[in-house]
Amino acid sequence: MKIKELSNKYKQYVIDMRREFHMYPELSWQEIRTSKRIKEELESMGISYESVGDTGIVATVKGGKEGKTVALRADIDALEVQQLNKVPYRSNHEGVMHACGHDGHAAMLLGAAKILNEIKGEIKGVVKFFFQPAEEVAQGAKKMIEEGVMEGVNGIFGLHLWVDIPCGTVSIQEGPRMASADLFKIIVKGKGGHGSMPHQGIDTVLAASAIVMDLQSIVSREVSPLESVVVSVGSLHSGTRFNVIASEAVMEGTTRCFNPEIRKSLSPMMERIVKNTASSYRATATLDYTYMTPAVINDPISSAIGEKSVEKLLGKEGLVRFKEIMGAEDYSFFLEKAPGALAFIGAGNKKGEYNYPHHHGRFDIDEDALQIGTALYAQYAVDFLDQG
Repeated sequence: MKIKELSNKYKQYVIDMRREFHMYPELSWQEIRTSKRIKEELESMGISYESVGDTGIVATVKGGKEGKTVALRADIDALEVQQLNKVPYRSNHEGVMHACGHDGHAAMLLGAAKILNEIKGEIKGVVKFFFQPAEEVAQGAKKMIEEGVMEGVNGIFGLHLWVDIPCGTVSIQEGPRMASADLFKIIVKGKGGHGSMPHQGIDTVLAASAIVMDLQSIVSREVSPLESVVVSVGSLHSGTRFNVIASEAVMEGTTRCFNPEIRKSLSPMMERIVKNTASSYRATATLDYTYMTPAVINDPISSAIGEKSVEKLLGKEGLVRFKEIMGAEDYSFFLEKAPGALAFIGAGNKKGEYNYPHHHGRFDIDEDALQIGTALYAQYAVDFLDQG
């Protein structure tokens, strides 16, 4: 099976599909055109599929030999980001952009479907292709799982284009790769009054400000310095006028970590600080904590398979070590159902416009990375199934 050669055969196809998806980005749960185009491409390949999770798709290629089942996953939604670069494939939807590489993920998975469908007679088992919606709101994976897509799946593999890694290299080591991501909302209540007579009121701006500062003591004083933890307040809204003591303040933010035990402890730690700090300013406060996505932790065996796959395609020099990141991925829900791994595909290149961070209005990728990702999807599937 010459997967690398086949990926070269379909290189332009994948680039063209990526650019089309980029031109017509759609937000989470609104991926109607994207889903339709993916289905049309699958139909043209003669690959069976079914709709799941509203705009999601599961396609299936059955090999010529009996064996296990492996799933390959790509997310397909875009972001509320205004595109700033003037590329020919610029977004046609004002204020919406593929600023995280999901257009490339969908295109690469279609390319891998072409390759695996072409060599299906040699495949030992079944390959499923997950085109997942709503990753950016951390809902798509759970929805697909609820509808049974992981039933009978023995392993899963996903990838993410990443501009902080040079194009031509891949990172797929075992262990924590992306952090858990949870949300919180804090409401502080006090007593309004005139700004010239603060002693008559209970100032929620003051109390909320103290809460923001005191929450940082969790990271600096309650968690081991050897652990990675983030507690960030992203918004704080309070008050209506310069000379009015605010009677309410509302904060929202996120927590990130890799350790599941620390993740469980963050909410009670925060609640203690929130309530006690507010009380010290005569105010009251409540914490609403929402668990969103667990950490992405690569299975050791799956990672080892993936590293061998990379070596087949790029040689040992194609493998790089890349530090885990505090960004999150709802791909982690799939990893709770079956062993698997997430690979970072290098898509950065300082010689071009390929070094802007993810979610930036000038984000773009070195499209040579698309062939690598396409080939790795297919190679991993074959190598996993060959394990028997």
